[in-house]
Amino acid sequence: MSRKGNKLITIPQNATVTINADHVIIKNGANQLRVNYPNKIIKVENINNALKVSRLEETKAGRTFHGTVASSIMNALHGVTTGFHKSLKIVGVGYKAAISNKQLKLDIGFSHPVIFDIPAALHVICPVPTQIDINGFDKQLVGEFAANVRATRKPEPYNGKGIMYSDEIIIRKVGKTAEGAGATASAAPAKK
Repeated sequence: MSRKGNKLITIPQNATVTINADHVIIKNGANQLRVNYPNKIIKVENINNALKVSRLEETKAGRTFHGTVASSIMNALHGVTTGFHKSLKIVGVGYKAAISNKQLKLDIGFSHPVIFDIPAALHVICPVPTQIDINGFDKQLVGEFAANVRATRKPEPYNGKGIMYSDEIIIRKVGKTAEGAGATASAAPAKK
């Protein structure tokens, strides 16, 4: 049994939900998300201002989609009412970010600046040149944009330089020179 799928999903006061044959439309003002589901396997119904997701058949596909559709609806409700946020920090000498004309420009050690077009559904700001804040109502879009920005210069474990999530912990490695220097000094015989 899917614990997440069996939960009733309460609809917040400021959100409106429209259930159609094979999709659910969730709105709050200008923000609107659509969650598709297979209507031959999954059934979504509104019971006393709460959504109930149930499966119509006990198959592997039915069990798979049951929790997935419920999670997608919960994420859409959270997105249109509260929104999602990702924060990235840039570490490295001369590394910086700037925003101009709906584009994110990164100077991160390449011979050229890396430029990303910011999707219309996202709100991206750089409060300081070494920080990027990404806000939006679509969880998948926020996460994908943040992952693509991070992938241009992943944090490396020796100096800790690169683009990383603000809460990410980079496990640092000891370089070969530091490791070798300690080993040679202790293994070298004393001179007379």
